[in-house]
Formats: sequence, C-alpha cells, structure tokens
Amino acid sequence: MSPSPRVLRRCVAATAAALAAVTVAAAPASAAARPATTTDVRLITFNDFHGNLEPPAGSSGRVTLPGGATVTAGGAAYLATHVKQLESEVSNSLLLSAGDNIGASPVASALFHDEPTVDFLNELGVQASVVGNHEFDEGYRELQRMQFGGCHPTDGCQFRDTYTGARFPFLGANVAFDNGAPALLPFTVKVSGGQPIGIIGATLKDLPTVVSAEAIKGLEFGDEVEAINRTSGWLDRLGVKAQVVLLHQGDNSTGGPDDCRVNAGPATRIAKSVSASVDAIFTGHSHQQYNCQIADPAGNPRPVVQGLSFGRLLSVVDLKIDKRTRDVVRSATVAHNEVVTRDVTPDPAAAKLVGEAVTKAAPIANKRIGTITADLKAAGAASGESTLGDVIADAQLDATAANGAQIAMTNPGGIRADLTYASSPAGEGDGVVTYGEAFTVQPFANIMQTITLTGANLKNVLEQQWTATGTRVLQISATLHYTYSASAPIGSKVSGITVGGKPVDPAATYRVSVNNFLAGGGDGFTEFTKGTDLAGGPVDLDALIAYFGAHSPVAPPAADRITVTP
Repeated sequence: MSPSPRVLRRCVAATAAALAAVTVAAAPASAAARPATTTDVRLITFNDFHGNLEPPAGSSGRVTLPGGATVTAGGAAYLATHVKQLESEVSNSLLLSAGDNIGASPVASALFHDEPTVDFLNELGVQASVVGNHEFDEGYRELQRMQFGGCHPTDGCQFRDTYTGARFPFLGANVAFDNGAPALLPFTVKVSGGQPIGIIGATLKDLPTVVSAEAIKGLEFGDEVEAINRTSGWLDRLGVKAQVVLLHQGDNSTGGPDDCRVNAGPATRIAKSVSASVDAIFTGHSHQQYNCQIADPAGNPRPVVQGLSFGRLLSVVDLKIDKRTRDVVRSATVAHNEVVTRDVTPDPAAAKLVGEAVTKAAPIANKRIGTITADLKAAGAASGESTLGDVIADAQLDATAANGAQIAMTNPGGIRADLTYASSPAGEGDGVVTYGEAFTVQPFANIMQTITLTGANLKNVLEQQWTATGTRVLQISATLHYTYSASAPIGSKVSGITVGGKPVDPAATYRVSVNNFLAGGGDGFTEFTKGTDLAGGPVDLDALIAYFGAHSPVAPPAADRITVTP
C-alpha cells in the first residue's frame, strides 16, 4: 500500500501551521510590552464515545461516585450542553477526543456508518482526535472516508444526501504503512489565547490484536513512547513548548471520577516514559475513570486522566501558559473529570441531529426479533461466564451446525450491552427484543468461521484466557464445560474439559465455531490460528437474530458451564 498523497499533504500543512505559530510566538517585544504573565487555556476531552448519540442505558449510562452512589449520565444533547458550559467559563478552550469516537456504535449511528456521530462531533467543535482501535473497524479506506468525506462505496449516502467528513484531524503518530510512510498525521498545532499548543496522537501498539487482520492490512503500529517522544522532539525544535498527548491506551481503576486508584498498566508505563516536554496526557480505551498525577522523566508531575466512555464524563485540564516562554506552568495545572449529568437543558442543535438519526433508523431498529423471560447480562458471574454470553455462543453453534460444529466460543469484548426485560425503547412491551437492541449487543458484523482444533489446541485456547496483563473469559456454548483453578499458575489453570459430556481427548479433533476476529488470533488467542479446514458461516448478528426467531422466549441459562475451584 502506497502512502496517501493527502496524508503527506496534511503532514506538510501541520508542520507549516506549527511554524506559523512559532513565528508569531517569536516576534520580539519589550519586557514592558510583554510582562511574564500567563494565559489560561482549558482543554476539554472525552474518550470512547462509540456513537452513543442517545443517552446510554443501564450501567452504561451511569457514573459511580466516591462512596459507591451512582448518577445517570451521557447522551449527545447533554454532552453538548456541558461542553458549552465548560467553554463559557474559560474563554480559551479546546475540545479534543482520545479516540473510539465511532465503531461498536448503537444502531442510530451504525446503520449510517457513523456519519451522524461525525456530524455531531463537527457541530460540537472537536479540534483533534487520536484514532482508537474502533476507528479501524471498517478498514483504513473507510477511516479516510470518515476524515475526508464522500458517500460509502457500497451503501451510498443514507443518512443525508452528502457526507463532508470530519472537520478535525484523526491523529496517529505511531501508525504507518508497511513501507514506513506515515498513514496519519502525527500531530496538529492549535493556537488558543495566542499560545500554540502541540497535540500529539498515539494509539495502542497492540491494536492488531483487537482488530481483524484484514481491516489493517498494510499498516504497522509502533511503540507509543517512541512515537510520542519523536513527535514531541519535532515540536520542541519548532518552538512549540506547550504539548499534550491524546493516548488511546488506558489502565483499569476503582473509585470515583477524580480518584487515582489505578492498577498500574500500559497507560502508567507510557506516562512515566514520555518526554518531559509533554504537559498532560489524556487516555482512553479501557473505559475507566481516573485523575492522576504521574511524574515525567524529569520528576515533574503532570495529569494523566480518563473519562469512562459513551460521553458520561468530560476530562478537563486547565493550563496556565507563560506568555514569555510559551510553556505550561506545571505547578498551576488543575485537572478534573466533569460528570455529564442529565439535569441540564439538552442542547437544541444536538437534540435535533440525534432525533433525525433515531427517526431514520427506526423502521429497522424497532423491528421485533424475539422475546426474553428476564434480563440477559453481558457481565459475567464470578467464573466470568455470563447469561448473554451463553445465549450468543449457543446461537453461534446453531448457526454453524451445517459445518459440523461441536462447540462455539466468543470473545467477551464483542458483547457490548445487556438485553433487558423491561419495556424496549420502541415501546414494544416487556420482554421484547428489537433489532436495534440486538445490534447494540453485537455491532461488529463479524463473520462466523468453523475450524478444526485438536483437544490439545482446545486446552491451550482455554489457558490463553489468563495472561500477565489480565483475564478474558471466552463465552462458550452449552456443549463445552470445564473447571479452572483460581490459584493455579498461568498456563496450568484448566482441567476437566468435556465436549458433549465426554472428556476431551488431546489427540482427537473437534469442530469449533468462532468469529473471524478470534480465528485470526484476536485478543491474544493465537492458538485459534492453528485451526484447519475452515468453513464460513453467517454474520454473528444474523446468528443471534435467527436464534431468537427459533427459540423465543429465551430464558437466562444457568451459567454452569465454567466451574471455579480455589
């Protein structure tokens, strides 16, 4: 894949903008005309919006406060109101995003290839965004369409007559073509209050493990620290002293929005190593809330923040920039996470756009596909098994029976929401499941594939659920049972595997259905790549819809497929 001329032109344009800002900054002035005072600049950032134009429901629409109380939050119209309120408090403000604006979106956005979400972000005034992994869900060419506009090559323009693209740059300092040429802008420079501010974007270097291989064919994702430091050095040489990073990588945490009770992970590691020239780091990807101060390599603290997901929090960093040096006065930096409450007046323009998207999606979204007898939860029990995961795996097994499938397994990250028994948004009545609700659960359009694994391969797959960096419990069909020991070492946790009630023979072969993401080794499950005799199947969402059509009302399974011992 050759480098895009448009990307190269935009790289040149970004550099020219930075040089222009520095030229202004370097204009001579007397001490009397320019005293060493500061300029206030507010940075407002959100992350992992995922096209949640409507207020997200259930646990996805709540923020946990210190002490454990919760408050409902999120929704584009409320987000817009809160952004405008925050901007009104500080005249020099910039609105940014830490990635995953699109992809894994509810039906009102996803049916239109997330064009309504980009239109909303344009209206909101976003100035720059890093790419997240979900920006690549439909591939690099589609990401370029999201940036520059044009109708979808297959579906055309379905939301509006035209699509003009994002009015803000998608950044990715560590994203390159396999020939080494940059695939995205590494940075942009914005001038606020007369001060040039360099904004660097870097996505997770492990992005290939969470996106299908076909979607990122021809692309490489480099080390985050190396890319940020390289780009920061360019900005240093250009004279752009105030620098911030949009990092689509994060840690896990507990506590309230402004607590710093994090389990130190990749974001902490990166924050400790990134150039001391960087003054603040906005993170994403892990859908967590935290507000930390982490020392840079020179020993000076700087904010490292994240604001949950789905537009429930806004991460706010207030900077004071020295007018003489053009650098941030670190000791004066203040950061907090603002809850996007729903007790404010919805922004009229945003509400109108959301209403347009919902209305246009309604004929498809409100179609009834089946019923449930109680909530099907995406969150797992203590074992990691979930009732909704069980149903999805059973549906995938049913859908691939013609391939001789004996087992189905699916990744928990592909299950994006609960199915709740209470009356659906379409007003269909308790227990009704609509197409839109099913789409929200499984929005990726992954294709089912059936492969042959040995019993030894199967054991290895199950062992790969535990790694040094975390646990990802695969959701499994009713034909597969096993036990794991919580205290056993990684690599030796699983025992008692049965298929169809019979103990697994390491030398025997088994037909296993997974989605194409897992078949390609996604989420670190590399053992699946050893599968043979691949046979294709339906899209995962179609499998779920067919299952509801054949088995409604669907009751929550017993969640007894995985047993845990000490």
